[in-house]
Amino acid sequence: MKKGFVLGFVAAIATLIAASYFFVTSGALPAGQDSKPSRLEKWAATRSLQATMRREAQGLKSPLQPTDDNLTAGIALYRTHCQVCHGGADGGVSSIARGLTPNAPRLAKDGVEDDPEGVTYWKVAHGIRFTGMPAFGETLSGPEMWQIALFAKHMDSLPPGARRAWLAGKAAP
Repeated sequence: MKKGFVLGFVAAIATLIAASYFFVTSGALPAGQDSKPSRLEKWAATRSLQATMRREAQGLKSPLQPTDDNLTAGIALYRTHCQVCHGGADGGVSSIARGLTPNAPRLAKDGVEDDPEGVTYWKVAHGIRFTGMPAFGETLSGPEMWQIALFAKHMDSLPPGARRAWLAGKAAP
């Protein structure tokens, strides 16, 4: 009896693995960026991202202060590297952002001000798998990534000088 149960369990697992392999390799799993992700895909990606950030971003604190200079530098970096997907001060969406699945948050509207600064830094440094969010850890320096994170954290409460710099920028095309 015990041996039959174990063999049945092993056969069920092997069948599930074979069916999953066939499902993926036959092209039945949509891979286009214009296909909406399934609920299972969204659930798995969301849970994995939350668990990873809890583990890796916990306790990250900016070595930089949110001064006008750091915030203005963060604005310039944001415009160069982030605005095309996340929008400018007007919250507008670029043609590139319209093609992303899932949609990139429009930071001037959706904001990340309530996220801990370490979480935003982690997202900038490591990117987010299964989205259009790239990892900047190999292309930007640590201080540059912190400047972007500081700007995003304080986007809704910028001091006057940084606010003028933010509002003076053009929206993404």
